[in-house]
Amino acid sequence: MTVQELPGAAAYRPTPPPAWKPLTDPAPLLPDPEPYRVLGTDAAADADPELLLRLYAELVRGRRYNAQATALTKQGRLAVYPSSTGQEACEIAAALVLEERDWLFPSYRDTLAAVARGLDPVEALTLLRGDRHTGYDPREHRIAPLCTPLATQLPHAVGLAHAARLAGDDVVALAMVGDGGTSEGDFHEALNFAAVWRAPVVFLVQNNGFAISVPLAKQTAAPSLAHKAVGYGMPGRLVDGNDAAAVHQVLGEAVARARAGGGPTLVEAVTYRMDAHTNADDATRYRVDSEVEAWRAHDPIQLLERELTGRGLLAEDGIEEARAAAERMAAGLRERMNADPVLDPMDLFTHVYAEQTTQLREQAARLRVELDAEQDHHGQSGPRGAEGGR
Repeated sequence: MTVQELPGAAAYRPTPPPAWKPLTDPAPLLPDPEPYRVLGTDAAADADPELLLRLYAELVRGRRYNAQATALTKQGRLAVYPSSTGQEACEIAAALVLEERDWLFPSYRDTLAAVARGLDPVEALTLLRGDRHTGYDPREHRIAPLCTPLATQLPHAVGLAHAARLAGDDVVALAMVGDGGTSEGDFHEALNFAAVWRAPVVFLVQNNGFAISVPLAKQTAAPSLAHKAVGYGMPGRLVDGNDAAAVHQVLGEAVARARAGGGPTLVEAVTYRMDAHTNADDATRYRVDSEVEAWRAHDPIQLLERELTGRGLLAEDGIEEARAAAERMAAGLRERMNADPVLDPMDLFTHVYAEQTTQLREQAARLRVELDAEQDHHGQSGPRGAEGGR
């Protein structure tokens, strides 16, 4: 029996638009041919000086955070660290553009964005340290768990934003992903659902040139990643990802549009990963030093520092103050990360389900017996109580 043969089917004959007719005029959705810039242009004169100074302080702090976290991997205090050195403008702008009630959905490289949003640096590194769980309470900080699988956080952002709108909550979700993540099916599904539902989501693609060792040209033949937005029926914006003021402005406009009910926006920030993919990667196997050096001339900190000093908004004492604050942060992070965490094996069963299943309770009981037996054998104090001392 076909659909048309079902009882009552004759009454349900929707007339779809002709396949050739676009549902949305594509012209307003197209990104500019060149990345949008503020620093070094006439638009810089309209930028808020206080915002520029805050962006600068956070960029300096972020660069030092990346350097310290990378050093911690060499000391064995971190299992792995994907540095965002060179991409700090994207990270900081994404964090500062959101209201407290909004949600940030980071990728594995976006620990700096989480820290800039107010997360404790040690908690941001817990997952990369190899500890259990996320390291922080996502609900408390409005930061989704750091996501190692590529692009899986994007559908989650759409779902949360859509649910918030249905509930009448004034919430925007900002989802971050790398250029490599745009090659995943989750990217397509998230953008398609977000556009159809007009969900209040902003997608920020940090195009740093490589998906580990795969260059962008081997991932897509599109004019830009921002052009992909047109196929889903949302605006695409192309911005200089090393221009902190420009990224903040473009993201701010996208967040405001989403909050006003205008639907999602795809923002491509063109930037560059100065360090290797992670501390376990050898970037010299797929890119040359001259390419890296060329991007150093477009360093996000230098661009903003040049603008601020040129306008008389930042002097040498201000530069030193920002660096000193960054050093204090790094020293505190180093000291706290050098302390071994107190781990309880019974925490393996915490936060798996709201109510433990029968199988989990059985597993916890078996582990409890093994831990007690080990404690009796060595004569050492172990975890307290059947719930791990909680």
